[in-house]
Amino acid sequence: MAETTIHPSAVIEPGAEIGQGCVIGPFCHVGPEVRLGDGTELKSHIVVSGETEIGPECLIFPFACIGEIPQDLKFKGEKTRLVIGARNRIREHVTMNAGTEGGGGVTRVGDDGLFMAGCHVAHDVQVGNRVIIVNNAALAGHCVIEDDVIVGGLSGVHQWVRIGQGAIIGAVTMVTNDVIPYGLVQAPRGVLDGLNLVGLKRRGVARKDITALRAAFQMLAQGEGAFQDRARRLGEETESEYVRRIVDFVTAASDRSFLTPGAG
Repeated sequence: MAETTIHPSAVIEPGAEIGQGCVIGPFCHVGPEVRLGDGTELKSHIVVSGETEIGPECLIFPFACIGEIPQDLKFKGEKTRLVIGARNRIREHVTMNAGTEGGGGVTRVGDDGLFMAGCHVAHDVQVGNRVIIVNNAALAGHCVIEDDVIVGGLSGVHQWVRIGQGAIIGAVTMVTNDVIPYGLVQAPRGVLDGLNLVGLKRRGVARKDITALRAAFQMLAQGEGAFQDRARRLGEETESEYVRRIVDFVTAASDRSFLTPGAG
């Protein structure tokens, strides 16, 4: 592991923990309760504050602001945290806020994510692994973004919304309800318009599972009964782990309703 290098103009507050092989560029400010994992690099003009933990081998670009207090008027200065996993790429002007007491106290980001320029991760959001948030998209408080999700540029995800594994949100889309795993959402007011077939194929999902997902989507779109009832029937019939993931997502507890096929 290379030695840690810190530019003379950077400010590292007493108490900060800097891992081996870190690079901290000019005019960065690292607060006293920050922990940087081995090999993480802050390029320049970056603020990392609060009780913030950043995992190993992350790369953060200029003017990002990581770990500041929530943009929530209910926040009264309570002790909360931001935890970021390994190998994330956090581009220019990204903001990620700490949690709130009412939301569990921790904003959490998984591993191997790409957070493009100007995007926002609000208080108490839970982001999975291999997530891509495109330029100027915003995740509002308490959202859950599961693994392998892509959120398109200039899109917004409403508070408390869950986006299931492998889903994709098109550009300039407002998402106000939960999105099933592998769903494809587009249009200004967010319509569930199919499945993320491109993403499934890129990940090497077997043809039989893609066929099962297509059939499941048709049943969710056109079957009898309420949306949750259709999902439960799917659970009784399917042998596909991918369809099972949709069933478990739909039948889990949620604070929002669902985007259903063809409805905004």
